[in-house]
Amino acid sequence: MNLICSASNKATSKELERVDNLFFSYANGSSGMIDPEGIETLCSDMEVDHTDEEWRRGLRALRADTVHKIKKALPELEKEEPSTFVEFYSYAFQYCLTEEKQKSIDIESICELLDLVSGTQFHAQVDLFVEYLKAQNDYKVINMDQWMGFSRFCNEISFPDLSSYDPNLAGPLILDNFVEWLEAKQS
Repeated sequence: MNLICSASNKATSKELERVDNLFFSYANGSSGMIDPEGIETLCSDMEVDHTDEEWRRGLRALRADTVHKIKKALPELEKEEPSTFVEFYSYAFQYCLTEEKQKSIDIESICELLDLVSGTQFHAQVDLFVEYLKAQNDYKVINMDQWMGFSRFCNEISFPDLSSYDPNLAGPLILDNFVEWLEAKQS
């Protein structure tokens, strides 16, 4: 029995070593962290737009020690229990807050982040919201409330007919403006 446990522990240890090797292949040699350049390289290798998550912990949780395994795991992450995806979605926004007191993210970055984080699962909504964000002039940045509001919108509102949308419910004004823009575009 000890021989089996020992073999299992060695296999797990080897797998974790491979995960660390993958992590450090993209990490900055002096800081030991994946910096923006490393993220761009990794995302380029994965053929996705660049943003970051807690890479090492995420790679271990996904048991991903190759780029192929990461690519394979991303669609599964979107299918996870909704609370897991909401946590990931929230974290993605928070990670992009690079300044100490920063509370919002510029529209261009938000468009990229939306496509990366929700573009596979809510393709139509994301494409139209990105189009709206690029066309409008009222908003230069998006805050966490607006970011999370769009996630709720994608999960709760029937699309594309919007029949379940109620502008009288509390929510970010940007979503009311988006729906008005959509309705005008559809008519």
